[in-house]
Amino acid sequence: MQLDITDVTKEYPGGVTAVSAVNTRIGPGVLGLLGPNGAGKSSLMRILATVTRPTRGRVTWNDTDIVEHPDELRRVLGYLPQNFGVYPHLTAPELLSYLAAVKGLSARSARKRIDELLEVVNLADARKRPLGKYSGGMRQRVGIAQALLNDPRLLIVDEPTAGLDPEERIRLRHLLGDLAADRVVVLSTHIVSDVEAVAEDIAILAHGELRRRGAPEDLLRDVRGQVWEVLVASSELSAFRDEHLVSRAVRTPDGTRARVIAPARPAPTATPVEPNLEDAYLWVVRGQGRPAGTGVPGGAR
Repeated sequence: MQLDITDVTKEYPGGVTAVSAVNTRIGPGVLGLLGPNGAGKSSLMRILATVTRPTRGRVTWNDTDIVEHPDELRRVLGYLPQNFGVYPHLTAPELLSYLAAVKGLSARSARKRIDELLEVVNLADARKRPLGKYSGGMRQRVGIAQALLNDPRLLIVDEPTAGLDPEERIRLRHLLGDLAADRVVVLSTHIVSDVEAVAEDIAILAHGELRRRGAPEDLLRDVRGQVWEVLVASSELSAFRDEHLVSRAVRTPDGTRARVIAPARPAPTATPVEPNLEDAYLWVVRGQGRPAGTGVPGGAR
C-alpha cells in the first residue's frame, strides 16, 4: 500500500495557491500532517480523497493515477472531512445505513458493521436519538464511524478531534493507532498533541509548502540547543515577544517565564532546556528551520 504525491499544486481563482509543488510518499502507519489554519492541509486532503483535482502534479495509489482512475482508490478509502454534515432528523444507524449502501455494503454486513462502530466511537447508548440532538463532539464521532464503514485501506481524517472532549480525544488517538497496523492513515490537524500521541512520521505544511518531514525524534534534534527559558518582567513581555520567538509564557509571582526558540542565548539569564515537539513545529512554521533533507526517509523527496 503506497500513496505517491508528485509535484502536486492546487490553485484557486484569484491567484491563491493553497498547495505548492508537494512531493512525498506515504506508506502504512500514521502520517501526522501538521500545519496552522490556512496552511493548505484541507486542500491537500481533498485532493488525496479524490474530492478535487490538483491544478498540476500527480497522485498515485499503488501506481494507479487517482485522477484518471479515482474509483480504484475510492473502493478502499475512508474519509472524514473537516466539516462533516449530518441529517438532523436521522438517527446514527439510519445515516450510517444510507452511507453503507452508497459504499456498496450489503444490508446484513452493514448492520453488523454499524453495531461494531457505534461501540467503537462510544455512541451505542445514543443510537435512537436523532442526530439533531447530538453535541458537536458526538456528530464528529458519527463522522469517524462513517469513515470506517468499509474497513478502508487508506483512512484520511481532517481535524478529527474538533469538538471532542479530552477523554474522547484520547479514545480517538488510541483508535487511530490501532488502525494503523495494517493500513495507511493520514491525520491532518493543527494540534501538535494529537499528532505527538499517535504518529511516528510527521509532515509539516506551511503556506502550502511541505516544510519538513521526519520522525518526532528527527524534528526534536533539529531544534536541540536552540530552546531557552528566561524570566521576563510581565511589563516587558510584549516587547520581548516582538524581538524573540516565544513558544510559551507562564506567569509566576516573580514575573513571566518565557520559553524562547533562538540559535543563541536570548538574554544573559536564559538557561537551555530540552525541546518539545511544539518548539520544533513552531521553528519550522515560522520559516526558521528548514534543514537539508526535508523529504521522506526512504521515499520520494
